Amino acid sequence: MFGIVRPCTHRLTEGLKAEWMAHLCGLCLALRADHGQLARVVTNYDGLIVSVLTEAQTGRTDAGRRTAGPCPLRAMRTAPVARGEGARLAAAVSLVLASAKVRDHVADRDGLLARRPVAAAARRVARSWDRAGARTGRALGFDTAVLVDAVDRQTGIEALAGPGTPLLTVTEPTETATAAAFAHTAVLAGRPQNTAPLAEAGRLFGRLAHLLDAVEDQAADAAAGSWNPLTATGTSREEARRLADDALHGIRLALRDAEFADGRLAHRLLAHELRASVDRAFGTTSCSHGAPGPGQPYGPVPGNPYARQSPYGTGDPFAKGPGGGPGGPGGSWGPGGPGGMPPQFGAGGPQQPKPRGFLAGCAAFTWLFCTCQICCAKEYEGPWSRKKREGCCRDCDGNCDCSGCDCCCPCDGC
Repeated sequence: MFGIVRPCTHRLTEGLKAEWMAHLCGLCLALRADHGQLARVVTNYDGLIVSVLTEAQTGRTDAGRRTAGPCPLRAMRTAPVARGEGARLAAAVSLVLASAKVRDHVADRDGLLARRPVAAAARRVARSWDRAGARTGRALGFDTAVLVDAVDRQTGIEALAGPGTPLLTVTEPTETATAAAFAHTAVLAGRPQNTAPLAEAGRLFGRLAHLLDAVEDQAADAAAGSWNPLTATGTSREEARRLADDALHGIRLALRDAEFADGRLAHRLLAHELRASVDRAFGTTSCSHGAPGPGQPYGPVPGNPYARQSPYGTGDPFAKGPGGGPGGPGGSWGPGGPGGMPPQFGAGGPQQPKPRGFLAGCAAFTWLFCTCQICCAKEYEGPWSRKKREGCCRDCDGNCDCSGCDCCCPCDGC
């Protein structure tokens, strides 16, 4: 749930763009309302899909929107935002997975978390998030224990994986967690017939999230000596692409089996934009706004005030630093955030800059957020990853390849 589906706004109609932003802002505000200001750092692109799927099944209602106040990430404009059970479920899922990830990094003594006072503070935050997420989950009828179990099992599976281990064995916990979250949207929407197809779509989405993180991080993980699923299991990029394409096809078929009141945005995100994410990860992007550059596997997404710097979108605050061991699902409901940090030159030659720890990254993000550098700066340093970023409201030339739909689903109005 943390950042593989990042639509270029030039591929969305004005209506769908407004809807996408409404769900993203709705997730952020649901985190604040239910869990406090600090919880907003786990706002992410993929988590909003849970909210989108819920509304796609129920249909949009006046009660499902409210007008939010001015926000720096919206250039201090008000906007309609999503609210309701879908947004709350997305917030609970995001929070519980983030809590589990913090605990994992504390246990591994990563970065600043090797210091006892910082580790103690992080544990308190994780416990608070875990309880809050579980409480919201119970209120919605969702057992968040399945998410925590997935994180716990991921560590053991990665520790035992080696050459010859099927890659899908490694991705299974991530698949299980996302399947549970997607399936529960059918429960919230009162459409039990959608539970099975959405569980299948969620399972394959989790597989894709894990695969794309592994593909994007492979070179950086090798340089840092970190664990990577593709390297550890001896899986080629060609095989990873085959698995990714199979997952894309399966998601489209699953969406066809589900019944939606208005599935246009869900279809756009899970059929079109997910395919674009796969193309970007494997270096076959077709949108000029998303063309990858060095250390930027997703490239810029102008016009989207969130696209260049979600806490998970381009630098997972819980991702392991160089030399970190295996961890639970993170990044995009997968293992860690995107890698590929730009080199810095010192006495020892080119080196990977050390990412900031969780709390230091939160402080840096707050500064960037409040000074609007995320939107307007020509260049700034990512708060957690320390990669060089450009402000997202720059250099929009409108030259997107907005080709028509060639998938098996009907796309009228996308």
